[in-house]
Amino acid sequence: MKRGSARGKFLFAALVAMIMCDPLCNALAQDWAKERLNKSPRHGEWVDIKSGERTIKAFVVYPERKEKTPVVLVVHEIFGLTDWVRGICDQLAENGVIAIAPDLLSGQTFEDVDGARKAISALPKEQVKADLNAASDYALTKIPAAGGALGACGFCWGGGWTFSYASMNPKLKAAYSFYGTPVDNAEDAAKIACPVYGFYAEKDARVNAGIPKAEELMKAAGKKYEPVIYKGATHGFMREGESPTGSPENKKARDDAWARWKTLLKQL
Repeated sequence: MKRGSARGKFLFAALVAMIMCDPLCNALAQDWAKERLNKSPRHGEWVDIKSGERTIKAFVVYPERKEKTPVVLVVHEIFGLTDWVRGICDQLAENGVIAIAPDLLSGQTFEDVDGARKAISALPKEQVKADLNAASDYALTKIPAAGGALGACGFCWGGGWTFSYASMNPKLKAAYSFYGTPVDNAEDAAKIACPVYGFYAEKDARVNAGIPKAEELMKAAGKKYEPVIYKGATHGFMREGESPTGSPENKKARDDAWARWKTLLKQL
């Protein structure tokens, strides 16, 4: 009995360890992110934004500054507007800018990670564009503390959308694409009106395969594109590097990416 009990406890512990180390599970299991957010001294709030005939929710966080500041539009991962994404908004505000993250799944519910991914993958492109436009317009016209400059950032699915959105919104002053699919055609590259800064993981061949072509397209169009690949990092390193279970490589990549990002934010 004791032997069987010990074996059962070992298997249970192993299962828990597997779950804790699974990046897909960690994408939504973010108590550590919620704890940091709850301790923030900065003001964060939910707002309703009209997007065509729909009303979407967005999370806004303000820096503690006396002067007006730039705004950064945050495009969430394929897992949705999680606590970690809201935490990114708070960290952006900590670095002196207003952050606004629209919930592109507003009005929808899902039970697990796969449900969130399927729901986001099914979003119509025109609806996503309309929601991002609505959030951008809100940031520039409805937030009195906004200084008029608008940037955009995104992660994973949102990183790909950030690169694409740079070709759709001429009001953007900068785009920060984190491990998102780069632009892949000359027409879109020619429409990009702002510098694009890429943050990529070394162990992410799927996304990185598009970087050389994007560099050629952007150069041919006379556009600024600066990709940086972080050694040893995996896809999702900004989130995984902040997680208590994140690898040393992802933690270093996150720290290095933030150091670079902070410098770029000062130029917005």
